[in-house]
Amino acid sequence: MAVARGKDAKYGFDSGKYVRYTEEQVQALEKFYSECPKPNAFRRQQLIRECPLLSNIEPKQIKVWFQNRRCREKQRKEATRLLALNEKLKAMNKVLVKQNDNLSKQAFQFVSQNNFLRRQLKLLKEQSTNLDGSKDALVTTETSSISRRVSGLRKHRVPQPSPWDVNPAWLLAFAEEALSEFLAKATGTGIDWIQIPGMKPGPDSIGIVAVGHGCDGVAARACSLVGMESSRVADVLKDRPGWSCDCRRMEILGAFTTSSGATVELLYSQMYSPTTLTQARDFCTLRYTSVLEDRNLVVCERSLNLGMVPPYEGFVRAEMLASGYLIRPCGGVGSIVYIVDHLDLEAGRAPEVLRPMYESSAILAQKMTIAALRHLRSLAQEAAGEVVTGGTLQPAALRVLGLRIARSFNDAINSFTEDGWFSVASDGMDDISISLNSSWSPRTVGLKCSSSSDLWSDGDVGVLCAKASMLLQNVPPAVLIRFLREHRSEWADWADSEHDVSCSATLRTRVYGAAALAGAELGRREVPMPLAHSEHQEIMELVKFEGYDSARDGALVSKEMYLLQLCNGIDETAIGDCAQLVFAPVDGALSDDIPLLPSGFRVIPLDTGFMDGYGLSCTLDLASMLEGGSDMDAAKTETEISSNNLRSIVTIAFQFGYETHNCDGVSVAARKYMRTVVSSVQRVAMAIAPRVGSTPGIRNLSGTTEVMTLVKRIVGSYRINFGMDLIKKQPSNTEELFKMVWRHSDALICCTCKSLPEFIFANEAALDMLETTSGGLQELRWEQTLGEMEKKNSYSDITKVMQQGFAYLPAGIRLSSMGRPIAYERAVAWSIVDDNESMPCVSFMFINWSF
Repeated sequence: MAVARGKDAKYGFDSGKYVRYTEEQVQALEKFYSECPKPNAFRRQQLIRECPLLSNIEPKQIKVWFQNRRCREKQRKEATRLLALNEKLKAMNKVLVKQNDNLSKQAFQFVSQNNFLRRQLKLLKEQSTNLDGSKDALVTTETSSISRRVSGLRKHRVPQPSPWDVNPAWLLAFAEEALSEFLAKATGTGIDWIQIPGMKPGPDSIGIVAVGHGCDGVAARACSLVGMESSRVADVLKDRPGWSCDCRRMEILGAFTTSSGATVELLYSQMYSPTTLTQARDFCTLRYTSVLEDRNLVVCERSLNLGMVPPYEGFVRAEMLASGYLIRPCGGVGSIVYIVDHLDLEAGRAPEVLRPMYESSAILAQKMTIAALRHLRSLAQEAAGEVVTGGTLQPAALRVLGLRIARSFNDAINSFTEDGWFSVASDGMDDISISLNSSWSPRTVGLKCSSSSDLWSDGDVGVLCAKASMLLQNVPPAVLIRFLREHRSEWADWADSEHDVSCSATLRTRVYGAAALAGAELGRREVPMPLAHSEHQEIMELVKFEGYDSARDGALVSKEMYLLQLCNGIDETAIGDCAQLVFAPVDGALSDDIPLLPSGFRVIPLDTGFMDGYGLSCTLDLASMLEGGSDMDAAKTETEISSNNLRSIVTIAFQFGYETHNCDGVSVAARKYMRTVVSSVQRVAMAIAPRVGSTPGIRNLSGTTEVMTLVKRIVGSYRINFGMDLIKKQPSNTEELFKMVWRHSDALICCTCKSLPEFIFANEAALDMLETTSGGLQELRWEQTLGEMEKKNSYSDITKVMQQGFAYLPAGIRLSSMGRPIAYERAVAWSIVDDNESMPCVSFMFINWSF
């Protein structure tokens, strides 16, 4: 029986401070807790009625028991998480300490060798001054002496024999040489590495990522702690087509096992071209898998060009320098993985404007190195049950579906002849290219058509792909792709004036593959249903479109269309990451065997600006930096201009199903529609591109008259309502006033007073507080930033401000666009005085805010 203690005990129980439960009562409560951890009042009453052991317990005490039980469960999970986190931190610290010791030893060796060479050089120079008529000979002796000493530090390469002289012994010697080169790079000594900004070590970080500096080709290196066994990690990473959507094909041409248990394999692999303007790359490599003496597992790979596999048609033979994976077991917390990717992508074979894309180590790091770490991290999270998805598909199925849609989009961009694609003659304008694949159908790719009968009819005998690429200036890829995703009507408007009715109907039917919408008018209402959202800003969602069609009796019949949509690369802080928006028509019941015919956009940065600050000989004087002198201003101006002078290449590809009798009509309609899409993207790019010379981060807001006028009204209204100045320093002009408001330490937000308030301006601190951008501010709803308590008082606060002109608000909580709570010490609000009084506005200033 439960024992109650309190001052007014009644009926054998009390609602006082403490209730002691018997062991039988605890067991009954635990059993019910396993079924329903958070029962409502009705369930608690039902529990008391059904369990005689709890008949003398008050419902309020039952409620308190469940609250305490949930709290203990939460504390237990948090303790488990902290213990695992502690183990990960210990393992990471151990690795960093060991790596630091190795670097210190190597630095000491290099310093000693450098001092020795300097002494020898000095000795030779002294000897040269004492001998007359022998300067040339001494210089030759000096140079050869130093060369012999330096070359003695290098390892001689194994000469490559002719194809008919290749034997296992030579391949093993070649593999050992590749292994030593790879280990030097993995431990940080073979190449000068520069860490990518933002890639900080920690348990929640993707890892420590660096790029090569001053080396041949492009190189990237990463180190991360993964919660998987070393053998499992090696198997996953070796299956490159299983995690990289940029890898089209990988074949094992031959393999043998050495006496020590190591494996030597000859591989042939193909990589997609990211755009229509360049050719794809292929590699012929040797892969060596071995276990070192310290029980570390290593997989290294290097190009072996013996002429055994000639380049395929449409491919450029690239070279893979010593690359691979070093995997160190780390107790019971998983493995520490070192990844090195070092490639020579033959940049000279690409058009000159696109060569920076093949010469950027940051782009390589995003496409290969970081992609491998993300795949390992997602597998570990799925195994631990940490991934939560929407819909019925499991995380593994969604991951495979995302890989399929991305790889199918790459197939459309490249249009390889061996897959059945062939080009169509141009109509005289080379801006749009058309490719046909008459052999494509759902059955040719091994997919069932039962679940997709509404999408692909029996009359569809092929696929037409319309493609275009263009160069953009000063347009961040993440911003452009996010805009295209959030404003589909800007580029997917079927009712374009240049298209006739039959053309629009054809496109509506073919571009999305939804024959059910052939005569329907698509509504503007989109219903996105999230399926997965990863921590690196990759979004997979099922987008539902609702349309209406007129029936024979004149009534409106609703029709629906679904798109499986993948959006990634929308993190503006990621250096060198390409952004893309890919979508494919699907049926409502999302299944694993649906045929995918994706279309979409891809934006690739050509100039990352990451390495621009390295290797410069100019330096700034510390005094001039503190005083803000002319040297500092000049350097800052140069940095701002270079950061705004970034280029990117946009590739657009749309696929259309066609039948034999209407191939020409679909081709003409596709060209017209693609030109409309291209012009729409160009118009959007011009709108969101910052102007050269404007301050980065302000996003060219100061260039618009409306914003400048609004800022002046905000400052002037603050002076009228509060009798003091918002800006302490008197600005000399309007541009300076805007910069002062933009860089104000407190968060300044302005919104219109409509039926639902709308944000129209926020300074830099406010954008950081709301975790959004100037472009995304207009998409942020007012209610989205309010908590439950703030929703009750926010509208009354606005009414109070509009009546008396200002208001002092107490401390409270707001929400960012990501749902994170924001605490602020206090806030003030004031009405914006408008001479025309056409649009009443209210400005808020949140003081001392923090997450």
